[in-house]
Amino acid sequence: MKAKEHYEKHLSNFYSWMLGDIQLKSIEFQNFLKSHEIEPKNTKTAIDLGAGNGIQSIALKELGYRVTAIDFNRQLLDELKSNPNAKGVNTKLDDITNVSQFAYLKPELITCCGDTITHLDSKNQIVKLIKDVSRILENKGYLILTFRDYSKELDDKLRFIPVKSSSNRILTCILEYGIETIKVTDLLYEKINEEWSQKVSSYKKVRLYPNVVTQILKENRMEVIFNKPINLMQTVIAKKSELKNTCKHPGAKQIVTCY
Repeated sequence: MKAKEHYEKHLSNFYSWMLGDIQLKSIEFQNFLKSHEIEPKNTKTAIDLGAGNGIQSIALKELGYRVTAIDFNRQLLDELKSNPNAKGVNTKLDDITNVSQFAYLKPELITCCGDTITHLDSKNQIVKLIKDVSRILENKGYLILTFRDYSKELDDKLRFIPVKSSSNRILTCILEYGIETIKVTDLLYEKINEEWSQKVSSYKKVRLYPNVVTQILKENRMEVIFNKPINLMQTVIAKKSELKNTCKHPGAKQIVTCY
């Protein structure tokens, strides 16, 4: 099963419960941006890829950005739109791999948080996404990525990760490691009318390593200025470098860089 189907049939039904206090997490992200002096400057436009229920989108809006939130799941986007703190956020039901079509927005900031980037079908898709993001970003614009570091394989009991529990829900995540992908199984026990029921769904993620991501960024005019784990998520800030002008001097046999 692919990520889109997994969300539609399973995860989106309890996604917001799993994440917890949206407003608190939004404030945390807002403070993170402020600590790195990332704020609206030029176009004042931001794109939130894989926006989900709006944690990053709301933070960006509060900072003064004009925000376009993109996600492939209608249920989560509807939750975002119904949140009064998200008033003014423009939502788009679309796949993040179509980011190129939003070049007209002239974004100075693009975010892709959670573990969204690993939901793509392959490393090649990730390379293309970063290439497209770099192309549509304004010069000196920022890309913020967060993703789980899967370079170290969890084995035996460590593969069974207790995610969250309450009086009527218990969520466990089970990981099965391959060379290039990881099979993720979300196992949910839910109490309905005093009886427990089991709901299970699996999908595959790209097995992603931080050094691979930074290399892809560097190959696409993105300077990595922050790269550390925060709350178990590898967090990367990359800044698009200015493209030097090229020209052909009289008598020159080839194009040369002009400053």
